[in-house]
Amino acid sequence: QVQLIESGGDSVQAGGSLRLSCVDSGASSRLSYMAWFRQVPGKEREGVASISPSTTVIEYADSVKGRFTISRDTPKNTVYLQMNNLNTDDTAAYYCAAGSPGTNWRLSRLGYTYWGQGTQVTVSS
Repeated sequence: QVQLIESGGDSVQAGGSLRLSCVDSGASSRLSYMAWFRQVPGKEREGVASISPSTTVIEYADSVKGRFTISRDTPKNTVYLQMNNLNTDDTAAYYCAAGSPGTNWRLSRLGYTYWGQGTQVTVSS
């Protein structure tokens, strides 16, 4: 069973960097797409980045392209989100997800079955 645990959230100043980690303690996500989403209160959960099981297919939301990098270490059952040049609009709770999304659903929450509990990222100006 997939059990996702995020870590790495913190408070940083604008322009700073953070790296989020997500471990699948159930070690069952190796054949799944993995993704990072974020959500602020009162808004929809937004897809940030996704990565295929083979790591050959990667997608990013336009708002983070060139600043965020998703990667995965399959033997460690871990997916990472390296976030650089953070700005205040990146403030949100970040969630890790696993699933089998269709081609057009890789950054949609509807494409994912398993979710972590979230980790908070706060960026101050």
